[in-house]
Amino acid sequence: MQKDHGNSAPSTPTSGRVRHRRRSNEFPVEMSRPNGNHLLLVDDHNKYRSMWVRACSSLWMLAGFLLILYFGHLYISAMVVIIQIFMARELFNLLRRAHEDKRLPGFRILNWYFYFTAMLFVYGRILSHRLVNTVTSDQIFYRLVSRLIKYQMVICYFLYIAGFMWFILTLKKKMYKYQFGQFAWTHMILIVVFTQSAFTVANIFEGIFWFLLPASLIAVNDVAAYFFGFFFGKTPLIKISPKKTWEGFIGASVATMIAAFLLANVFGQFQWLTCPRKDLSTGWLHCDPGPVFKPEFYPLPGWISQWLPWKEIAILPVQWHALCLGLFASIIAPFGGFFASGFKRAFKIKDFGDSIPGHGGFTDRMDCQMVMAVFAYIYHQSFVVAQDYTVETILDEILSSLTFEEQKALYTKLGQIVQDRMLGLSQS
Repeated sequence: MQKDHGNSAPSTPTSGRVRHRRRSNEFPVEMSRPNGNHLLLVDDHNKYRSMWVRACSSLWMLAGFLLILYFGHLYISAMVVIIQIFMARELFNLLRRAHEDKRLPGFRILNWYFYFTAMLFVYGRILSHRLVNTVTSDQIFYRLVSRLIKYQMVICYFLYIAGFMWFILTLKKKMYKYQFGQFAWTHMILIVVFTQSAFTVANIFEGIFWFLLPASLIAVNDVAAYFFGFFFGKTPLIKISPKKTWEGFIGASVATMIAAFLLANVFGQFQWLTCPRKDLSTGWLHCDPGPVFKPEFYPLPGWISQWLPWKEIAILPVQWHALCLGLFASIIAPFGGFFASGFKRAFKIKDFGDSIPGHGGFTDRMDCQMVMAVFAYIYHQSFVVAQDYTVETILDEILSSLTFEEQKALYTKLGQIVQDRMLGLSQS
């Protein structure tokens, strides 16, 4: 009996360990039962629900964007300014602490004071000439606007100095680090937000085409990357943004290049989109389209033309430029999104805001647009705009910097010079 008891004693703990121990590569019991399948189904349901919410909000944004696009340059610029304000609000809130803000009354107002001072400076420089062209019919208002434009830089400088002095006077003991951190953060926001928005507004007045095409390419790339990644994504692209995949990146790049070539042809057919706006009016535009918007005809190879009803194909020169924009939008602009992803990870947040259902905040949607707007302006000025100066261009530059009285004096002087020349020619 004792022998049997001795033999059976050690087996009890062994069998107990085997019974209660679980290997690392074994699945939990719950996952092997129908409940585990239920959890997977719930996850798939949430995934498709998120896609549906994102698609619906995208359609609403698209409808609103097309309506504003119909109204014209000034309304599109106003839309950019409103988006810019939302972006600044999201970024201001990112480093704000409620406890410290309670001890610093008026500190938020100071942030927005710097913001609107920067807005006055940036947009005053961009829109000054167009504002002068708009108010030339009213002599008194023209004088007032001309004076404001002439001293606009001085006004903005002293407004900034006043804000700087305000900041120094609000410094509090034991709050220096927080206050100077907010001061630096505010200036970084001004640089990031106003850099892209200034170039965006400049693109709009060069012709809505140069705003609409780059913005559309970013949207196409974003949507294509989402759907290709959603249905085919398996290979991670970059660690800083784990949801991005190579399949989504490559599929979106191909889709963006095709869209660039086709959309450029469609947008280039409308003068409303291609004509530049030289004032702040809202009327319809009519202009002689530039050489990049005049079609060039290319003969089709014989083995292709025999299967098609036409022998040549019309291509706008701007379509070749659009391929360069598409290449940038598909390969380089996404790094703006990667930068934003790393930024959010550094601050341990999912989105910059919740203004747009399914998308996050406005900053989440504009991360790639910021990079693209700057490139589109630089590309347009470097490779599209004609670099030769005509008499009309020189006169526009001269007249835009003169007051109404100075313009009258110039015209009078030019008239006298012309009369003297004509008189000299007649006598000779």
